[in-house]
Amino acid sequence: MADRFRSTEGLIDALATAEFDRPPALVSNAHITGLGVARALDAHDVPVIALDRAGDGADTEAETVAHDGLAPPSDAVDYAGAVTYPLDDLDGFREDVEAIVDAAGTEAVAFGCMDEWALSYAEADPDGVRLPFAGSETLDDVLNKSELYATCEELGVPYPETYRLEATAASGTREADATVDEAAAAPGFPLVVKPELKRDFEEAFGTNVIEVADREEFADVVAAAADEGIAVMAQKRVDIAAGRDHSLASYVPPSGSDDALAVVGNAAVRYPRNFGTSCLVETADEPAIREHALAVLDDAGYHGISEAEFVYDADREEFLLLDVNTRPWKWIGMPVAAGANLPMAAYAAVTDATYESSGIEPMRWVYLRDYLSLLAGDDAFWDQLSAADWRRLVSGAFEREGDRTAGVYRPSDPDPAAKLLETEFVDREYYCSC
Repeated sequence: MADRFRSTEGLIDALATAEFDRPPALVSNAHITGLGVARALDAHDVPVIALDRAGDGADTEAETVAHDGLAPPSDAVDYAGAVTYPLDDLDGFREDVEAIVDAAGTEAVAFGCMDEWALSYAEADPDGVRLPFAGSETLDDVLNKSELYATCEELGVPYPETYRLEATAASGTREADATVDEAAAAPGFPLVVKPELKRDFEEAFGTNVIEVADREEFADVVAAAADEGIAVMAQKRVDIAAGRDHSLASYVPPSGSDDALAVVGNAAVRYPRNFGTSCLVETADEPAIREHALAVLDDAGYHGISEAEFVYDADREEFLLLDVNTRPWKWIGMPVAAGANLPMAAYAAVTDATYESSGIEPMRWVYLRDYLSLLAGDDAFWDQLSAADWRRLVSGAFEREGDRTAGVYRPSDPDPAAKLLETEFVDREYYCSC
């Protein structure tokens, strides 16, 4: 167990005396998703080194530094420490990772648990680090919304009505197909403005999507994006059927999608409802979701872990592909508990380890922090867990029996949940929700 979150130098010193019988996994960032990945790998005795940026105001010269994430207290994490945040200094990030791997005395396998970490591992390509996912050019093609929707058009995969805008065409990767006036007239208002690539857009606007209510507001957002040199698209706001969001959780090996390990998950409950992050997800039988998602990934030549997100359009009466996340995500523990240990499959593909799924079983995942907040604060929401579910959760029996699992909360590994409770009652906030 990592008993502290160390500075970069402190971590290097600690690893210099460590011994590994197999390549350790580098898991970044070290929060809810990273915890899920660490536990999935630890279940197969893979050593885990959690890497993240230090907490705000941390003394980076000290041996131990502040960190608000939940993974380092876990028994599934062997070592944890700070590295240079790659969006601040990619070269510094590369140097830190290479020094950590050198100190460990063995190659390592990288798991980026947010877009910036996955892309930075691919772009930095540190010596001694094996990447269990496609390179940066392929990642960019999948993450580029314009390219993604063009692929959907070619393959016949339904996607939201979308217009690439002339006002930002110079920054785009594909030709524009509408002016601001044409896009405003076609889908009508309200509509949403999305970037081709969300990293620069998020940095400029603090979000990856902006909903606009009228022509003037629309023109202002597009003009601001053009000033920043960011290509954007206008998209009809989908009349989403609440509780019917589905995703394909998958690991596609280098051999292709025919050999993919995949589970369809239904995000039955979000917090906040309708537009928040998933807090109750269950396995689902939707063959079209699997078929469409794997077709898009195959066309892009992508291999690795991914989540392909679909929403159900009540007007069109079909599932629309909204996005593809080329990395683990918040409810990665659901497919693992269902029998598809995606992190272990990815690890095995680039090491001498072996992994084979024994089959997929029905499973329901709940993130209790958000689920309980919803129960307490939304009078219109009715509890979807049974009395037996609550007994198994409270007693910890869900770890040994039944078809339920939980994010973060695990009585056999209590420190992450204890840290989460601690932060709920002090004047401090996490820097991310996943």
